[in-house]
Amino acid sequence: MLSAKHTPAAPLAPFVANLWSLNDEPRHAKERIIPSGTLELVINLAEDEFRIYDALDSESCRRFSGAIVSGAYEKFFVIDTAQHASVIGVHFKPNGAYPFLGIPPGALAATHVDLETLWGSPARELRHMLCLARTPAHRFQILEKALMARLTRPTRQHDAVAVAVNQLHGGTPVRDVVEHAGLSHRRFIEIFTAQVGMTPKLFSRVQRFQRASSLTLRQGSPDWSNVAVECGYCDQSHLIRDFIAFSGFSPVDFLRHSVPELKENHLALLDGRGSNSSNTKVESASMLFVEKSHGHSPK
Repeated sequence: MLSAKHTPAAPLAPFVANLWSLNDEPRHAKERIIPSGTLELVINLAEDEFRIYDALDSESCRRFSGAIVSGAYEKFFVIDTAQHASVIGVHFKPNGAYPFLGIPPGALAATHVDLETLWGSPARELRHMLCLARTPAHRFQILEKALMARLTRPTRQHDAVAVAVNQLHGGTPVRDVVEHAGLSHRRFIEIFTAQVGMTPKLFSRVQRFQRASSLTLRQGSPDWSNVAVECGYCDQSHLIRDFIAFSGFSPVDFLRHSVPELKENHLALLDGRGSNSSNTKVESASMLFVEKSHGHSPK
């Protein structure tokens, strides 16, 4: 896999976490992309198409053009790894995509949309220029220029959302964030969802899961009880429920599908299927996981 990242300077820095480029030919056919609480602009330079599979349907897919925006998802979705031959993208910060879309991120929750639908013909022109560029550095320059052109438009964002995003990312309880926002509970949820793409409660859960999954990957063979406590879960069963809800895998299986060379938030589907290989209920999965964690085999 050949990958590159570029962190833009001001004035894009407050909105964009990084620009990234990927060239890959993985052996597995599909990958799951797990929720991050952010939006992504992605452009396929190898073919003018993206194929997105639903979490529960590994056969049928939705087809999009080669330049899309992925909204903030509350569960995983599945992609063909054939699309990795040459791809470039923008990883927005939470609450960072708002100025570049022309519509509130909340309107794109749990969906994908062709970039041309949002930008018109400049989306096609951007992809064409990126296809002609020969190096990642040149492509990053082109992409930065396109983003700068969109940023010149005036935007209206509520300062309370940026503060809330940082607090929730750090693990501050939602009720405390709302209390200090200076807005009614209903109004706060309304503006947060519009600017971020998901509700404060869901965003908080996703960030907690992100902390847990990152810690899991760093440790390799973690003590699951400690992971649950450190990441703010009430107990181990709540940790398991979030792993299954957001990735479709128990924590143990999550580790098995986390191939080191994959892009962040991507999981390899080693059996080539897009949906879960079983329909086991969360409670059964939790019981099996707890038994494994304590060194017992299920009877």
